[in-house]
Amino acid sequence: MSDAKVRPSKLKFKGEKSKKKRKRDHDDEGGPGSSKRRDDEDLDTWVLPEAANEIRGPAFIMHPSEPSPLSINYSATAAKVVLHALDKDRGEDDEPVKLLDRTPGDVSQVWVVTRIAGSPTINIRTGTGEGKFLSCDKYGLVSADRDARGPQEEWTPVVFPDGMVAFQNMYEKFLAVDEVAGGALQLRGDSEEVGFRERFWVKIQYKYKKEANEEEKKRKDGASGPSAADELTANKLYQTWGAGRTVTSAEDKKEIKRAKKEGRLAEALLDRRAKLKSDRFC
Repeated sequence: MSDAKVRPSKLKFKGEKSKKKRKRDHDDEGGPGSSKRRDDEDLDTWVLPEAANEIRGPAFIMHPSEPSPLSINYSATAAKVVLHALDKDRGEDDEPVKLLDRTPGDVSQVWVVTRIAGSPTINIRTGTGEGKFLSCDKYGLVSADRDARGPQEEWTPVVFPDGMVAFQNMYEKFLAVDEVAGGALQLRGDSEEVGFRERFWVKIQYKYKKEANEEEKKRKDGASGPSAADELTANKLYQTWGAGRTVTSAEDKKEIKRAKKEGRLAEALLDRRAKLKSDRFC
């Protein structure tokens, strides 16, 4: 009787292209472990962000609650945000997995983070269902039932030295896990200060962390960053989830048109200056 083939447990996302791994036994000098092998780490590996600008793309948000840590999930069936007890999820050997070693095992645990061009704020959108934005009203009620983003759908991530993250809303209040009547837990967005309840572990995919670090390096080196149109196009890419569907607000469309128009005007001015300079020396 042949052994059954074990299926990989890694979560795959719609639209992702599978990457072929290449073996590198030695570097150019013949020695193993060179810097060229540094990217042997799978780009889809889930890692912790070290800075706020690294929080982008698919994200897995957890809270170290007791007795069971929690993940922030979106129930497409109930159309609401739920807190999922992670002790229900077991590893391949049926043993509990350490919190920081955990990765999402279901798309309901994945949120898609998009960044606002020229702003420290982010939008957090569901990775399943109709692609709803996580929002918080002035009373601290947290929901994910809006198709378009506005001020109530903006969050400012704060990364602490220990790697944990707090999320501040437009009312300068913080997202928190709160205990309500009967001992049930729910998300609230009305905390004045950051304590244990307001700190979350966030895991992102390594390729987006690498992308953020490359952008920061270019900025520090004085290279011009991406245009507003380019960044909004990137946001559209992050907002696409399955079947190529894109969630783009009317405000985004206006901004893209404005950025493209400014780009055309800048090119026209440069052409005009070049022509004047050429005529002067003819």
